This record gives sequence, C-alpha cells and structure tokens, in this order.
Amino acid sequence: MTQLNINTRIEPKSLLLVDDDRLILATLSSGLRLAGYHIITAETVDEAEAWLQRNARPDLVILDVRMPGRNGLELTPLLAELEHIPFILLTAYSEKELIEQANTSGAMGYIVKPVDITQLIPSIENALARAQELKALRGSAQQLQQALDSDRTASVAVGIIMDERFINHDEALKLLRNMARSQQIKLVDLAANIVHARETLNL
Repeated sequence: MTQLNINTRIEPKSLLLVDDDRLILATLSSGLRLAGYHIITAETVDEAEAWLQRNARPDLVILDVRMPGRNGLELTPLLAELEHIPFILLTAYSEKELIEQANTSGAMGYIVKPVDITQLIPSIENALARAQELKALRGSAQQLQQALDSDRTASVAVGIIMDERFINHDEALKLLRNMARSQQIKLVDLAANIVHARETLNL
C-alpha cells in the first residue's frame, strides 16, 4: 500500500470539492483530509456558488465537469471574479474539445476519472504552486502599473509648472520636489493635486 505524505502545514490549505457523485466526494474528502487538507464539499454548481458567496475563499477548487443541470465549467467565471480562485477540472472523459475548454477557462490542471488520491495530491500541490506564482505576477504587474501611472501624473504636473512658470523641465521638476517637501506630502499626491486643479480650471 502506498504511504501518503501527511500535510504538516500550520494552516492547512482549504479545498472545495464539487462533484455530483457522493461516493467520489466521500472517497476524495476522506483521503485529502488524511493528507492534511481542509475540505468543503458541494454536489452541484448552485451549491458551490452559494457557499463561495457566503464564505472565505478556498485555496483551490476541484471541479467535476459533467454534472446534471449546470456543468462545472459554468462555475469558472465566478472563480475568476472572486480573486482568481485556482481550480482543477475532473472528468470521466478525455475529449480534445473538453481539454481545450479546460485550458481556455484557466484551469490549473485536468484529471480524468477514476482519480487516485496519490495521483491527485501532486496535481493539487502543482496547482497551488502555480497559483502562487500567478498571484505574485499579478501583484508585480499592478505595482508596475501604479508606478507608471504615478510617473505619468508627475510628468503632466511638471509640464503644467513649465507652462505656468516659463521654466525648463529640470527647474520645474526641482520646484515640484521642493513644494512636496515643504508641504510634507508625497510628490505623486502633489502632482495629482496640480493636475486636478488644472483640469478643474479647464472645465
């Protein structure tokens, strides 16, 4: 018998399992709890949606594709909307079209049933690691955009000062820095105030 590595994290990762097959839910839940994960289950997309709207975000969703009523892919737009919750798709079918849909939907993995716990855990860990990498990239992109926006605002403010004082770029930038220092506010905040004031006057 294969020995599972017990997850020893101080705070176990939470997994939301969505599958209409109660036997699969019970089997996977039991095995993943033994591996140290916190497990939440739902038998339908509607049940999963209701849980997600009321509770803290899980670290990963394991989502069956083929279910009566709404299929698993119908839950993926909400997962993207809710802080990009990562997910793995489960299916009893290995269809090319379904794999393409999984990739398009942003799935972190795709597993064909029947699923073995020893097969599922590495997929879960890979998905969690990839999700962390993507989160860091999104954070870096956001910081870069904020820096670009700040630089753009400062440049516009410098242009306004040049226009009003009839001075060159370096003199205007120095004046902007001195004004920010004397008013004890951030340069970007002062720049935003100057731009806003000019926009108000031009209305």
